[in-house]
Amino acid sequence: MFPRVVTGSQDVAGSEARLQPSPAVRRSRDAHSTGRAAPFPLVMEPIFAHRATGAMMPGVTDSVDYRGVEKAYNTVADAYADYFPDTSAEHALDLAMVDAFAAAVIAGGDPRILDAGCGSGRLSRYLSGRGVLAEGVDLSPGMIARARKESPELTFSVASLTELPFPDDAFPGVMLWYSIIHTPPAGQDRIFAEAARVLRPGGHLLVGFQHGRGSRDVGEIYRGMGYDVDLERYNYTADEVAARAEAFGLREVARMVRQARPEERDGQSSVLFQAPA
Repeated sequence: MFPRVVTGSQDVAGSEARLQPSPAVRRSRDAHSTGRAAPFPLVMEPIFAHRATGAMMPGVTDSVDYRGVEKAYNTVADAYADYFPDTSAEHALDLAMVDAFAAAVIAGGDPRILDAGCGSGRLSRYLSGRGVLAEGVDLSPGMIARARKESPELTFSVASLTELPFPDDAFPGVMLWYSIIHTPPAGQDRIFAEAARVLRPGGHLLVGFQHGRGSRDVGEIYRGMGYDVDLERYNYTADEVAARAEAFGLREVARMVRQARPEERDGQSSVLFQAPA
């Protein structure tokens, strides 16, 4: 998870450049890149027009095997957490969206947020410093162990984004901060269905990700550093993410799309949504 590499590990969203073992390692969020792939097809069927309830919406399947992602993050958990202890890798524009999200949730009177794909808990700690009661879940036991070690006052648990261990309407705020990037197009519906399911009516969802199309083999970066991992990262456009969330009844409130910084291979984007009241 050095460069922000995530799925069930939001903390995973960074840039390959920062992973390179050099004194000039750059702290940016490019995190995974490579290759070009066709834009994923959006399946907008009537079944997605209503709010998700229950364990899963009919017709939403999960054919993605996350064992490789879990293994990768368990392998690099400590090194990643040591290198990215805070939000220094985020651009001011990225954090502005996180701040807007936190403010919107707090304004609703209940400051609880689910940091879905929390990694080592960087963003959970950041949100807690802004008056939010953050709780994190991540696919990687190794990342959760570090999150608990660094922030024993917060609650972290091991769980998949495709099967969140919470009842319907559990949180007024859900954040997928670079948590969707290790899931191919075929598995995106299930992630958004679960996020919409646990989101309270009127609640807010924030999604952060590398902006673009195609996929990148980020495992080669780790292998070059001596880690035996295979890891692929998928880019999506803000329009694609918006369409995906809106298919589950969420309304776009705002989006931020920025160009890549010199140390980043891809642009970055985040989109804020609100569930119907």
